[in-house]
Amino acid sequence: MHSPVSTVSSHASTASVPLFPTTVPAPVAALLSRLPAFPGSALLTTALNVSIARQLPSDVGALLLNKRLRIRVTDARVTFDFTWTGGAFAPRARHAEIDLCISASAHDFLRLAQRQEDPDTLFFNRRLSMEGDTELGLVVKNTLDALELPVLDLQQWAPRQVLARLAALRPGGFPGARP
Repeated sequence: MHSPVSTVSSHASTASVPLFPTTVPAPVAALLSRLPAFPGSALLTTALNVSIARQLPSDVGALLLNKRLRIRVTDARVTFDFTWTGGAFAPRARHAEIDLCISASAHDFLRLAQRQEDPDTLFFNRRLSMEGDTELGLVVKNTLDALELPVLDLQQWAPRQVLARLAALRPGGFPGARP
């Protein structure tokens, strides 16, 4: 069961239309499941390194050191394997044995990143699961709760916003880009 999604209402009717689907459509998931896993893991670890790595407490880093971690996006049928090397997160090749796997739908991971959903609520509603080393899972969850993480704002990735940021970086800007 998924939580309600953002909706747009018409003034003429009370019907609402979801802005984003709550699950990845099956044809898209079938395509995603055929893609190589390593590039996705590299993108995830880059995001983790930018947002989390510098804030990671040393005791948590010691516990995570060389652990085989996996994020599984259930409805998209993709997995991201990675590890903590002591100074940064690094992608790993897919391996049968892992220390901790955290699973949820793409929608639920997005809501977590946007701070619109609490991990405990998702866990107790069986929409987020952790498999493997339970102690490690609790440490990861508690650490993420304690860190000052940026809230994922999808609006900042709209094409116009991205072009405006690129234009600001380049002398003379890009034609047609408005700040």
